[in-house]
Amino acid sequence: MNENYESDLLRLLEERGYIHQVTDAGALDQLAQKKVIPGYIGFDATAPSLHIGSLVQIMMLRRLQQAGHKPIVVMGGGTTKVGDPSGKDESRKLLTPDVIDENIASIRTVFEKLLTFGDGPTDAVMVNNDEWLSQLSYVEMLRDVGPHFTINRMLTFDSVRLRLDREQPLTFLEFNYMILQAYDFLELARRYDCQLQMGGSDQWGNIVNGMELGRRMEQRELYGLTTPLLTTADGAKMGKTAAGAVWLNEDQLPAYDFWQYWRNCDDRDVGRFLRLFTDMPLNEIAKLETLEGADINDAKIVLANEVTKLVRGEAAAVAAESTAKETFAGGGAGEDLPTLAVGEDGMRVGAVLTELGFTASNKEAKRKLAEGAVKLEDEAVSDPAFVVAPKAGQTLKLSLGKKKHALVTV
Repeated sequence: MNENYESDLLRLLEERGYIHQVTDAGALDQLAQKKVIPGYIGFDATAPSLHIGSLVQIMMLRRLQQAGHKPIVVMGGGTTKVGDPSGKDESRKLLTPDVIDENIASIRTVFEKLLTFGDGPTDAVMVNNDEWLSQLSYVEMLRDVGPHFTINRMLTFDSVRLRLDREQPLTFLEFNYMILQAYDFLELARRYDCQLQMGGSDQWGNIVNGMELGRRMEQRELYGLTTPLLTTADGAKMGKTAAGAVWLNEDQLPAYDFWQYWRNCDDRDVGRFLRLFTDMPLNEIAKLETLEGADINDAKIVLANEVTKLVRGEAAAVAAESTAKETFAGGGAGEDLPTLAVGEDGMRVGAVLTELGFTASNKEAKRKLAEGAVKLEDEAVSDPAFVVAPKAGQTLKLSLGKKKHALVTV
């Protein structure tokens, strides 16, 4: 840890675990003490919601605002039309402008919970890079921006090399992505005096590209800061589970499932997640980190409540914890549990498990049934041919192990 940061911004980011790399940290530290720094992070609009893999970036914008600076949320309406090859093994499906606009409107609802938007000097703004990218003339772009990029250097970036090493196609469309992202930084510097771009460690090359473009074209001093690659203690990538992505928006994932993700995290991740994803004071987090054995579950409940409160609201956090208590402690079935409606003839238990996302396939469901891990109304079920068939008006509780519960209705 760098103990020498003097600005509130870099001290806050450092002590809560956000900093991986910084360009010219000393100069950025000095600048942050003298003026309000507008800083941005870009987000793709490929779905109606971001997932928790993006939450560390959103929280970093929150920290920027908490330290007295200006967050700029850049929605990639333009770049989503191209596709970021970073970390991808294959080309992404291209979306229509209408779908992209709908996705941006949906994604904004989460940002409005975590940032203060407005016209003030430190108020957040959300912009769409389609505003400027769609106005660019191709010949003008080639002439003005093209000379500042070399193919030799672009081929060294991990996002490109990964695809080429695996002999997977990388289209010319995607190859242009890093030039467009670099141009975003330059355009934001022009429009908002934006001097800082932040992002995940996989964006380092793209960020440096933008800084260099600003310096070469307009002699601007720009800075970059990246977070560590965020994985869970067991090495899994944040945001993905066997049952699918952990979405931030309620429409894509019920609050109870969101709450449960945090409640079920690895013991080793609790302290780190509390620092990154909540506003709890560090001294309180330090106390929770000392808990061991069964007591660590108390810290996980605090984590689940605090993150759910920030992302979904206080009512969602209270309802999710209440449902968990009723389900686990009381043996009941809280109304906030995920629900699956089946036809009047019912559905085979394995198909129900897979439909709920409790198992990734019917084959896995059969294995869980054979292991005795499945219960209906707290009675073990082991026959794959068993049909879950609630009567009209009846609700049945289906459980997989001790942590996954759902309601099945007609």
